[in-house]
Amino acid sequence: MFVVETVEEIRIACRALKRAGKTLGLVPTMGALHEGHLSLVRASRGTCDATVASIFVNPTQFGPNEDLGKYPRTFESDCDALEREGVDLLFAPSVAEMYPAGASTWVEVEGVGDRLDGASRPGHFRGVATVVAKLFHIVGPTRAFFGQKDAAQLAVLRKMVRDLNFDLEIVGCPIVREADGLAMSSRNRFLSVEDRERALVIGRALRAGSELVAAGESSAAKLIAAMRAVMAGEAGVRVDYVAVVDRSTLEEIEDVRPGGLLAIAAVVGTTRLIDNVLVDKVLVGAVIPEEKDVVTVAEEGFFAAGR
Repeated sequence: MFVVETVEEIRIACRALKRAGKTLGLVPTMGALHEGHLSLVRASRGTCDATVASIFVNPTQFGPNEDLGKYPRTFESDCDALEREGVDLLFAPSVAEMYPAGASTWVEVEGVGDRLDGASRPGHFRGVATVVAKLFHIVGPTRAFFGQKDAAQLAVLRKMVRDLNFDLEIVGCPIVREADGLAMSSRNRFLSVEDRERALVIGRALRAGSELVAAGESSAAKLIAAMRAVMAGEAGVRVDYVAVVDRSTLEEIEDVRPGGLLAIAAVVGTTRLIDNVLVDKVLVGAVIPEEKDVVTVAEEGFFAAGR
């Protein structure tokens, strides 16, 4: 695996691969890698000739009171993991490399970028869209791989790709979960033992909503009420949002239908966590396993799905 730190170096390397007729997969990350990230690498390697990963803790997607300063940075172990997974190129730029002095251009996806996490974290998706657009221009990938756990991010990036005519495919990959069902996240390491246990309420709430959908309930209001009731039963957990939305636009829907998304964000202790479930998976009869039965590999089954 070659590690490069400048835009010029990564462009030269990617152009050489494309001149050789190779398809490129891009896996953008902020490091602190876990099995969820590595599942994206495997998806890329399974469908592309060469895989480029990036590690860049993007300051523009953090708000003034968020955790940029304490965001975990584990570069050496991340490099080891990516090399074991067969990544061809790792792009690890500095902040100055990605945002040169005087840079003042932003990518903002209006509407969809202001919903769910965009509403809770003003400016967050402007930072995400800008840095990802830069990575797309720099690398020129055939496909880019992102996790379904960040469902709002997926919606924003898919719309950006459509609106700006990027010549690439966005691939959403299933969430990978811990053995107890908690969606894998780099921020899970911030949870105390007690908060780790409390965080499982998010999965229980999504399971409750999913079971109602499977039983034929179509009222979003009733689903939200059921999920909120589960969340309310766990002390020390502050709900950010419980929502039933269209997966593409992130607009609230009144009646559950294919293309819908059940989504929850909550702060457990001091750590903000997100998770979601795709309505399509429930409607085709996929079963959500109980916590004791959840495995740690990516599945196409419903309650398994992103970064």
